[in-house]
Amino acid sequence: MTSTYDRAAGSRLLRQLRESRGWSWTDLARALRGTAQQLRVDALAQVAVPSIQRTIARWESPTGMTVPADRYQALLVHLYARTPAGVVNLDAGSDLDRLVTAFQYLGVSSERIDELRSVVARSAPQGEANLFTMLSPAIHTAAARVLRDPALLDVDLLGRLSAETSTIDQQVGTVPFVRLQLRLSPVAEVFRRLLPDAPVPLRKQTAILAAEAFALAGRLAFETHDDEIAAALYTSAVSTASSQDDARVPVAIRTSHTMVTLYTTNDLAAAGRIAAAAVHEANRSQDLAIRARAYAVHAEICARSGYVRRARAALSRAWINVDRAGSNQEDGRFGTDRLAGFEGVCALYGDDASIAHESLARSVATLTRPRDAVQRGIVSTDLALARLRLGDTRACADLLHEAVDLTAHTGGRVPAQRIRHVRGALRPWHREAFVADLDDHIYDALIGR
Repeated sequence: MTSTYDRAAGSRLLRQLRESRGWSWTDLARALRGTAQQLRVDALAQVAVPSIQRTIARWESPTGMTVPADRYQALLVHLYARTPAGVVNLDAGSDLDRLVTAFQYLGVSSERIDELRSVVARSAPQGEANLFTMLSPAIHTAAARVLRDPALLDVDLLGRLSAETSTIDQQVGTVPFVRLQLRLSPVAEVFRRLLPDAPVPLRKQTAILAAEAFALAGRLAFETHDDEIAAALYTSAVSTASSQDDARVPVAIRTSHTMVTLYTTNDLAAAGRIAAAAVHEANRSQDLAIRARAYAVHAEICARSGYVRRARAALSRAWINVDRAGSNQEDGRFGTDRLAGFEGVCALYGDDASIAHESLARSVATLTRPRDAVQRGIVSTDLALARLRLGDTRACADLLHEAVDLTAHTGGRVPAQRIRHVRGALRPWHREAFVADLDDHIYDALIGR
């Protein structure tokens, strides 16, 4: 094994691996798409073969800079871990070993390589294992048994699947979205298979937990720009959860779906309809924090649509529910930290930069947990816009630098969109050196990497 970065050597090894199997770019593209279908990586299972061919060509270009992305890395290790005859071979000198060497030449970290090796090692048993290689061995074994006989479903497996969904959710902002998406795909697929035949006593619990997994999968699909899949997953999540008595989960799903719809389509009317449905359902929920979030999201959509009075009324209801719930940033639920951010963005659209600045600064100061990193990037960008509207262009640029670093770390799609918006507002100062420095930072951190 090598630890030396050598882009040309890595691309050459990838080409040699493909050619050693007698594959053209088209053959490898089809094999990767087939592997994606087996592993239920829907985002890649639906990509056209010519598009994957072009991606492969970029990997193999000795003068290019493209390295297989995380989800392609996972597909490649699953593909090359098996010989052309379908036998798993993880030994030294195997195709998998050569692939790992190529990854090392291409600069893939040792931690990521260890993770990939661990995942593919769990896929060594034949049969249904392929689908569940990203699951822990305990969940994998129990899930395979229950899917053969749904009557064996118990609260222990549901609890393990739910815990896996929660763990993945808590890692948003600290682990790349594509890795989280790969880990969640088999969990969501297990739930999808369990739903039709779950034993009656566990049917409600299965539906609620499945809906939560589908909604998180929709969020991750959105973050990785798989918008059609995100929309389908949110639709599945809503339909699965809405048949239950507990309104908490449908409301949480609809509020998330509102913002995803807004940022994928820019259709305020469509986002507004989803937000209104969330508020309607929130009123039958006993969860005050989730009610507050529903009203806050509705307020933002109203403010963006120019309905300032409606936005203020919705914000007032949100604050009432947060105050009654007593929730805050420390318990991980929707509370004053996040609501202050919504209040600030509503003030921005209501042309009240002073109130916006005060609320957004308060929100940024309290969004300090790793799980808050994506939201902190969003609010920091909004705060930069507030500074600009108050006439402080340099402070605006300074805050954008912070937001760029956060966004480069998290890969958050929404803060990246907000950064572009605020940078557009700085256009009149494009000749200033501090704006040129900002442009360089944006390119290096978010575009040219």
